[in-house]
Amino acid sequence: MKISYISSTAVLLLLNYFGNAQNNDTLKNKEIKLSEITVTAIRSVNGVGHLPEEKDGIIYAGKKNEVIIVDSLDANKAINNTRQILGRIPGLNIVETESAGFTANGIATRGLNPIQSIEMNTRQNGYNISADIYGYNEAYYLPPMEAVSRIEMVRGAASLQFGSQFGGLVNYVIKDAPNKPFEFTTSQTIGSFGMFNSFNAIGGTYKNISYYGYLQYRNMDGYRPNSQQWQLSGFGKFQYKQSEKVNVGVEYSLLRNRLQMPGGLTDSLFNADPKASTRTRNWLRSPWNIITAYANFNPSENTTITFKTTYLFSHRSLVWRNEDGGPSALDVIDPATNAFVPREVGNEDMNNSTTELRFAHRYKLGKQKSTIGGGVRYSYAWFKRQGGGEGTTNSDFDLSITGNWGYNLDFTTTNIAPFVENIFRIGSKFTITPGVRFEYLNSTAKGYKIEDDIKLTTDQSRNRYFPLFGTGLEFKTTSNTNIYANFSQAYRPIDYGQLEPLGVISRIDPNLKDAYGYNVDFGYRGTVKNYLNFDIGAFYMAYDNRIGLVLKTDTAIGEEYTLRTNIANSVHQGIESYIEFNILKCFDQSSKYGLSVFNSFAYIDAKYTSGEFKGKRVEAAANTINRVGVIFNSNHFSATFQVNSVGDAYGDASNVKASEDPIAGYIPAYTVLDFSATYKYKNYAVKLGSNNLTDKAYFTRRTDEYPGPGIIPSVGRSIYIGLSAKF
Repeated sequence: MKISYISSTAVLLLLNYFGNAQNNDTLKNKEIKLSEITVTAIRSVNGVGHLPEEKDGIIYAGKKNEVIIVDSLDANKAINNTRQILGRIPGLNIVETESAGFTANGIATRGLNPIQSIEMNTRQNGYNISADIYGYNEAYYLPPMEAVSRIEMVRGAASLQFGSQFGGLVNYVIKDAPNKPFEFTTSQTIGSFGMFNSFNAIGGTYKNISYYGYLQYRNMDGYRPNSQQWQLSGFGKFQYKQSEKVNVGVEYSLLRNRLQMPGGLTDSLFNADPKASTRTRNWLRSPWNIITAYANFNPSENTTITFKTTYLFSHRSLVWRNEDGGPSALDVIDPATNAFVPREVGNEDMNNSTTELRFAHRYKLGKQKSTIGGGVRYSYAWFKRQGGGEGTTNSDFDLSITGNWGYNLDFTTTNIAPFVENIFRIGSKFTITPGVRFEYLNSTAKGYKIEDDIKLTTDQSRNRYFPLFGTGLEFKTTSNTNIYANFSQAYRPIDYGQLEPLGVISRIDPNLKDAYGYNVDFGYRGTVKNYLNFDIGAFYMAYDNRIGLVLKTDTAIGEEYTLRTNIANSVHQGIESYIEFNILKCFDQSSKYGLSVFNSFAYIDAKYTSGEFKGKRVEAAANTINRVGVIFNSNHFSATFQVNSVGDAYGDASNVKASEDPIAGYIPAYTVLDFSATYKYKNYAVKLGSNNLTDKAYFTRRTDEYPGPGIIPSVGRSIYIGLSAKF
């Protein structure tokens, strides 16, 4: 936003503030022309916007990005309903696992694998919250959306500033402390399938000290039998502002939960009853802890330095009737022993320490100011995985085992990554932003695995060095619209799960290689006054040495199995479009009411370009993802109706329609309707809605491991109602 004129009243306020209000009378009723100033902020219409060229010392110029302002959305935030909250991101593929015990639904972009968001760089307040940046990049913890102020997403061009992931960055930004000594917020929500959610937060600012914290408790009986779950989430932030130039703070996040997993289904079981359950004795627990300390320095108006150091210590425990026999092997009492078969037990300890130092400096180059921004990341992670232990024949959460572990492995990952980008401004409208990132990666694996009663030991260490290059272009067509283009390289190393998946029945190719490639973006985006928001673009992604699952047949025994291997190279290309039009604001910008229509659409052509499956579609990649919504809002009331249409996909690279293997098969297209509304009066709000209004039976995932194996059904029709208040 550019401001060239200021009223005499504003000038008087400024002069009084600085103690220089002589001759005030001469200023009254006069207009004073000032030099032009630029205010940098997130531009948004109805809660969806774009990041500025640079923010908090991070460069976004020329990068495809979106910002979701969470408080402005009508959505079921009590269960983090991803398709309502993030559904306006074009092409966002969401895997829905709530019916299997996981409410932290995974996401991906551009036809990538959405399971546990493994292709994304997942952050909270700018720091990593996944178990391991490269070794085990899965996100089991996500903050409750009632505590999140905005969600920032950057596509593949994020690989230079944040890390090499193909899918880009998603950053959940927790709410700031309110600008008063004390504030209390509470929100209580009930819903279908025994859902109860209680969210309570406090915060405040007193002199140079600010604080914010919340506790969330959620309990659900679950959509399917044997899918009960509860979780407790917490967060606390304390910040000290020494001056306008220096502030420091600490944060702590926690998650405690216990989930029952009802198992996966075969196609015939799903078609007969999508609420069916094949497992009664499967349990999971995944406590999560993240401690962060940070410092922000602004030694001058042109220089920013930020420092964040994070320690994550977490654990996961699992006891279950494993995948042997697939989803058709029901967990029933064996007549010969009059008891259940022993369950399998697994334990994982996850620890990582990550430190990032960033800087940004604006400097004069010719007649324009350029910006250089960069830094370095250091991370060390250690991961202990124990599995294959023979558990009890009980049905409760009993983690005791008989004998030794089937495998007992220790992994470590060391990562050092310096990076730098520079915004070169050519004139007042055009920027070129080249950048480079250099990644050093050391991975180790030690321990043993028992196969056919033979103990196999391993002691490996592997070093890798890889540079990443990229360049972004941006041309301002108006003050609020621009054309952007970007090229950025990406890289994905082999992770622990691909070397030794937990309880998986797939076989592993011993010659796995790291994946690498690049992303290209081109688009036109912006806002027109307060009634139009748009971002229309095209993308091209090359993904070489892609790791995935291939359906094979063991000729010795005549049975099918899946092999985890480097399938081939793939190319993902298509268009991504977001358009939101406020009909009432277009004709009357001063209207107290708003009536908007939005369309988030993507066409994704993701296919293998080499190897055995050349021309086949990439697994889990839908050709079309289309979400259309209508939003009505006034001073006190708002409502959103959303239609979610996702095209068909396949479970593996062979693109078979049906198979005895639990992961191979067809994933049909589906359309789901959601409605949410909010009424606000003073400091109170009532929220209600319904998800999957037509009770559509559908699924988004086939899995060869937990929480399956087999088809994981999505949740049918549900309703919720809640009350919130702020004091």
